[in-house]
Amino acid sequence: MELLLLVLVAALGWKIYQLKRSPHDAPLRSVTLCLLCATLSYPVAMPGGASGVDTVAGHGAAKLLQNILLLLTVYFLMCFYLFSAADEEAGRRRARKEAVAVGIVVAAISAAALTVPHEVFAGSFSTADMTVPQIAGFYAGAGLYLMYALGMAYRWTTRYARMSRRPHSTGLWMAAVGLGAMAVACAIRAVIVAVRWAGGEVPHPVMAAVAFLLVASIMLFAAGITYSGARARLSSLRLWLRHRRDHRRLAPLWELLTEAYPDTVLQPASPAALDRWRARGVHRRYHRRIVECRDGLVDISPHLLDDGDDIAMLDLDADELAARLCRAAGRIEEGIPAPRRAVPLAMALGSDRESDVKQLIAVSDALRKAA
Repeated sequence: MELLLLVLVAALGWKIYQLKRSPHDAPLRSVTLCLLCATLSYPVAMPGGASGVDTVAGHGAAKLLQNILLLLTVYFLMCFYLFSAADEEAGRRRARKEAVAVGIVVAAISAAALTVPHEVFAGSFSTADMTVPQIAGFYAGAGLYLMYALGMAYRWTTRYARMSRRPHSTGLWMAAVGLGAMAVACAIRAVIVAVRWAGGEVPHPVMAAVAFLLVASIMLFAAGITYSGARARLSSLRLWLRHRRDHRRLAPLWELLTEAYPDTVLQPASPAALDRWRARGVHRRYHRRIVECRDGLVDISPHLLDDGDDIAMLDLDADELAARLCRAAGRIEEGIPAPRRAVPLAMALGSDRESDVKQLIAVSDALRKAA
């Protein structure tokens, strides 16, 4: 139960973060409200939370509140799909109709819960006396609506999953399987209610298996709706770590070049605190260091030529270029002027930016070894 609550809280936090960035996104707002209701329903279902609610609002209030929150959870889930439809106005009309339907179900289960003594309403689904019509109606009404809403959401999710590409389709299929499993669990619970209402007995292992199926399917659904976002964050983290590593690997080359040509160091756009703070970001420092290294190589290129070298293009491997850079830095420190104009350096690994960075890192690594 605690693990499921952690998963829901993490998913809710991610959606709240996205909603703050896009506050007018109706589908996103619906899925955020869906996760909010689901997250709130679990503390109410726990023994401590249930006793607290019952103490304040009366016996049985916690169970009623939990089921109402679950009904609102699946309602907002349906709204997510309705607001995502191509015809927004039709989706809004359907959402209003579904709001009336869930309102009727909420009123019905509330009436059922309030018309029986709290001693009869006490207990869990597995221990409740289903021979009491109000109790059977309470669980059957909530379960049937959950089955309907989850089944509709499963159908829409599979439709979107077939239309999507990875990684979005992977997350949608995970969510679809979770929704389908929840709908199946609700259908089984409805059958259990009917059997017990008729006076039959249901084995405890069956009840436990249905409860486990519900928990597992909710976790799978929560993981599915956050999969693509979590994967994007993981990719961003990997890129951040790579830029941070490459920034450090470029340090020997950058230090040599900026010591020889301090003017190549780029400054923040303005002395404002915000610009200075942005300039310290890993990605900005990484790209700035690449530019500074390239500018420094252009400035120092006249000192890299030996007698007999082709002045049209300087094509050297990393170790040789590192050795010449060390000698050139010594000449500059001695005050020897540039003997000729700047010379372009050959791109041995290719002309794209990624190859450029690899070449700079290779030269920087060679300088580190030489030191």
